[in-house]
Amino acid sequence: MYSVFVVDDEPIVLEGIRSKIDWESSGFTFAGEATDGEIALSMLHELKPDILITDIKMPFMDGLQLAQAVKRIQPWIKIIILSGHDEFDYAKKAISIGIEDYLLKPFTPDELLKSLNKTALQIDKERKQLSDISRLKEELKSSEALKKKEFLNNLVHAAENMSDVMQKSQELHLNLISRFYKVLISRIKSRTDNIQNQEEACSLLNSYSGLWEQADCFFHHSNLLVCIFKGSSREELDESIFHAAEAIAHIATKNDDCEVLTAIGKTVEHLSQLNLSYDDAKKILAIGGKGEKNRIISSEDLEGGLGSEANADSSAGLLDLKENDPLVDRLKYAGKNDISAIIDESMELIRNNPGQFSVFASYLLVDLIFAVSKLVEKLGGDIKELKPEILQRKFIDDAVGNERDFRKNVEQVLSFALEFRDSKMTGRYGDVILKAKRYIEEHYADQNTTLTTVAEAVALSPNHFSTIFSQECKTTFIEYLTNVRLENAKRLMRETEMKGYDIAYECGFSDPHYFSYIFKKNTGLSPREYKLSVGQ
Repeated sequence: MYSVFVVDDEPIVLEGIRSKIDWESSGFTFAGEATDGEIALSMLHELKPDILITDIKMPFMDGLQLAQAVKRIQPWIKIIILSGHDEFDYAKKAISIGIEDYLLKPFTPDELLKSLNKTALQIDKERKQLSDISRLKEELKSSEALKKKEFLNNLVHAAENMSDVMQKSQELHLNLISRFYKVLISRIKSRTDNIQNQEEACSLLNSYSGLWEQADCFFHHSNLLVCIFKGSSREELDESIFHAAEAIAHIATKNDDCEVLTAIGKTVEHLSQLNLSYDDAKKILAIGGKGEKNRIISSEDLEGGLGSEANADSSAGLLDLKENDPLVDRLKYAGKNDISAIIDESMELIRNNPGQFSVFASYLLVDLIFAVSKLVEKLGGDIKELKPEILQRKFIDDAVGNERDFRKNVEQVLSFALEFRDSKMTGRYGDVILKAKRYIEEHYADQNTTLTTVAEAVALSPNHFSTIFSQECKTTFIEYLTNVRLENAKRLMRETEMKGYDIAYECGFSDPHYFSYIFKKNTGLSPREYKLSVGQ
């Protein structure tokens, strides 16, 4: 299946593409949509589709500007341009950027599907070529590639004579002049020790990494991708390196057998200091080898630096929750909005077993209390001292008498857990996630609430914030924001007589039709069907 994202400032065009293509049977999935290029760029970073369909003329950022930005940071995405302007200059410029196809409006569903199928064939062909192991081996054996690798390897190991660096870099056509630098190391491994899968993933990465203008990359050993990133400001450097780190993970894990651990060293200001950033990244990689899989870890996220292995271990995550309890992990960064969602999930499970309310309610409440106890313990508290009443059998018995009491007591336990957590949580990750969730709870109704606006609120670059959020919350920012909006939409359907289109706007959706599509995709019911079901 190939995922498709659509950008157009005309809602009727978006609705037509979304509703008139039989996505499931066509071999494609509809990943999402946006009404302008700026919003789309933020969403594309997280969704990482295979194909982008974009209008050429839009406000803020047009289709060609969007295409240029996408090709620079996510080179695997294939782009189909839509235009109502039959002008050769547009087509010529689009072709120069590397557009896969160009459709004139109006177009039929069959014409679009034909274009999608043609693009899918190009994706298959490119992946096959770029993952060709023999091609990679031949390239790496070339004289120029060997010289470049040796030079860059010496540079990060401080084994290069700095007085010769500029001359050698010019001879190798490398532009190393910059204000700031960081070193990134990605380790690609096969989960099953299948060397061919590992080599194919590395070959694919080798091809795409060569397209990043802001980086110079080489493979150290057979499965360590080392990249030297440059930036004119710390913010620019931070943005580009986290973009690349997520792209590396996305490309390598196209093969389900492969996993990636990416380590990002500290920022340095001189080429002569590259070895310090490289050593930082190596230490992170060594620590991560103890169990961190498919993660991106930055030196600057590890509080207290990397002075010792033990110190880095304790800093790598805010909470070391390894009990494999999904509810404990969920409570780690749950927001107020999640309380209602957790209760609703419990009620749905109980309703699926009619006639056994007290049995299932007791089981769910005990499970919740156990999870809260573990969370409190991890944060240095003792549930027996802080909330002894919830450990009593009487509390359970009184709580499961009826649905109203059950909801009230579950809410009480969850509120206690979140309040205690918020009073104890410190550290960069905890502060960032909790502040972001509070911001989302207050601004989800604003259609302009995006990854970028929330990242600004927590004072991080969008890419850095996106990485932290997805790794710590086990969901992407877009999925979380959408879920908050949908949960509030459900609440309004239960508690008010508002019309569906009014609820859509009230919850931050710009198009009622897209709201209906997302609602059914996530709940299995249309908004109208859901309202009827809760009204019974």
